[in-house]
Amino acid sequence: MVIAKGTSDTVTSAPRRGRPRSIETTNAILESAYSLMAATGLAATTIDAVARHSNVSKMTIYKWWPSREALLIDAFLHHAAQMLPLPPVSAGTPAVRARRHAAAYAEALQGEFGKVQLAVISECISKTGSAELFYARYLQFRRDALVEMIATGQRDGSILAEAPAQDLYDAIYGSLFYRYIFGIAPITPAYARSLVDLVLRPKG
Repeated sequence: MVIAKGTSDTVTSAPRRGRPRSIETTNAILESAYSLMAATGLAATTIDAVARHSNVSKMTIYKWWPSREALLIDAFLHHAAQMLPLPPVSAGTPAVRARRHAAAYAEALQGEFGKVQLAVISECISKTGSAELFYARYLQFRRDALVEMIATGQRDGSILAEAPAQDLYDAIYGSLFYRYIFGIAPITPAYARSLVDLVLRPKG
């Protein structure tokens, strides 16, 4: 299982018995899976296709991932960790970091990242009946980290909004994703930054 650890949103391997994973091989599999999803769609991104593209045996892939859906989510996570890293404390106040991350997410939604994210979520729902697998392997860590960032701003007084931090997070990212899915209005980095200010009410 691939999990994310730390504020840098780094993808690492969980401890396993026996021979440890090769980071190079793991990255080759994840990058191949994402490339195939972006280029050919999820239907064509089979374990066979990923094995051929990454030049890794199917046995290795099946050994490291419990299901095709888990592999697809981890491939998306791997790409997201590079494209949308969680903002470090050194990047500014919680509100400044929230603006930066929301703006980057809004921009990413306009490209292949948005299409792949929606396709992976749809695949999870169609195969398992819910998006729980996507939440557990991808969204939960990132959501928890950003909720804590907002809560930190509330505690130090730089964020004036008084609602629970998790509700504020959902108001921001739920709104962006809602607009993206239904195409209600254009999503731009500028809109994302203004949405953050509207929801969080940063001081000053």
